[in-house]
Amino acid sequence: MIKVLVVDDSALMRKLLGQILAREVDFSVVFCTNGLEALDKLTTFEPDVITLDVNMPQMDGLACLDRIMMERPCPVVMVSALTAADADATLEAFRLGAVDFVAKPSGAASLYIDEMAPELLKKVRAAAGAKLKSSLRLKDRIRHRIGTQAPKLATKARAKTAAASAVGDGLVLVGTSTGGPPALEALLTGLPANFPWPVLIAQHMPEAFTGSLARRLDGLTALTVMEVREPVLLKPGCVYIGQGGADLVVSKRTAGLVASAAPPLAEYLWHPSTDRLVRSAMEQLPASQLIGVLMTGMGNDGAEAMTHLHQQGGKTIAEAEDTAIVWGMPGELVRLGGADFIVALSGIASQLQALTPPCR
Repeated sequence: MIKVLVVDDSALMRKLLGQILAREVDFSVVFCTNGLEALDKLTTFEPDVITLDVNMPQMDGLACLDRIMMERPCPVVMVSALTAADADATLEAFRLGAVDFVAKPSGAASLYIDEMAPELLKKVRAAAGAKLKSSLRLKDRIRHRIGTQAPKLATKARAKTAAASAVGDGLVLVGTSTGGPPALEALLTGLPANFPWPVLIAQHMPEAFTGSLARRLDGLTALTVMEVREPVLLKPGCVYIGQGGADLVVSKRTAGLVASAAPPLAEYLWHPSTDRLVRSAMEQLPASQLIGVLMTGMGNDGAEAMTHLHQQGGKTIAEAEDTAIVWGMPGELVRLGGADFIVALSGIASQLQALTPPCR
């Protein structure tokens, strides 16, 4: 039985979420109207998953999430509206430790319950199986409990010995989903400003969120990070994030390789699609000039295309199970035999630098 704590100040939203979850025989559900109530339930109910509204009286979702991660870490799925302000709040929630989010229905919420149900159930179940790293905000938790300076955390990557660096120009193609924003932060902050190859990212996310994600990462990393809405010429030292609700594709023009936002195709289940990104890049460059990176996420997006890339002589990196919040996408790449390297999150940036030409 999966114990779900639903925290929302809206009686209508509690009713709708309760109706969706009550249909399933493997859920036990308890409701709270604000963050303070939720904190009281942490020890009495001991939830497996919490769905948490962003905007609530007395204690809002971010303050509550912060306390949850300090006192009793638990997988949290944020319930957020698709607005710019809520996008920023949701990205902050990922930094604090949330594993995923679901979008609140707009307009008459009761009319959208059937649309919301599949995504909510899928994400709550995935969250129930998510692994919160024991190191998650460990320094903050120690300070919260004993008020002293926390020790530095030791990290250790499990990787094969790097092959010889590639030569010439190429692309790094990254796919991620559940747990992706903090994983992308860890990856990109490990790369230097003069990283020699452009980095293209397919992060499963709605359109309202990918711009905020790009701006946030741009402020945290030495690289230039941008969301792709219009065709843009690819340059070293730059990171290109696919626009939510569209697919990120690579094409060639007179001036060089270009990234563009393409209308989604029904044959791809997730958007921006990692499979489509990789396949479009393989149409423009030899496999030897491409590196695929598949990180935490539900499902199998990117696994098939990156396996093909591996078979054609390209290099592929799968995030190790030990560090992935959900080992769906990278795990499928490993299962298909398409991963050249299986690397802990903390080591992926170093692995990329070993596989690319020296920075200029």
